Amino acid sequence: MTTFAELDALSSRDLHDRAVKRAEHHLDVKFFWRLLEEMPAAQAADGDPEKSEEEVTHWSRQVLDLLRHDDEAMHARRPIYIDYLLRHSG
Repeated sequence: MTTFAELDALSSRDLHDRAVKRAEHHLDVKFFWRLLEEMPAAQAADGDPEKSEEEVTHWSRQVLDLLRHDDEAMHARRPIYIDYLLRHSG
C-alpha cells in the first residue's frame, strides 16, 4: 500500500507518469475526464487565474495540456494524481 508521504515525495512528473500509466492500463476514462474538469481550478489554486479562465473556454488547449509533459500543468495537477493513486493503491 502506498502512503501519502511516499507519493508526496515524488516529483510531479513521476506522479503524472504513474497516474497516467495506471489509468491507461485500466482504461480509466473517468480519471482523464476528471483531469479535464479540474484543470482550471488546479491552475487557479497554483496562482494562475488568468490561464484557468482561458482553459474553461478552450477545451482543445486542455486536451493538449493533458497529453504533453508540461511541468507547470503537472505541478498544478499534483493533488489529483496523489488522490487517484491513493484511491487505487494496494
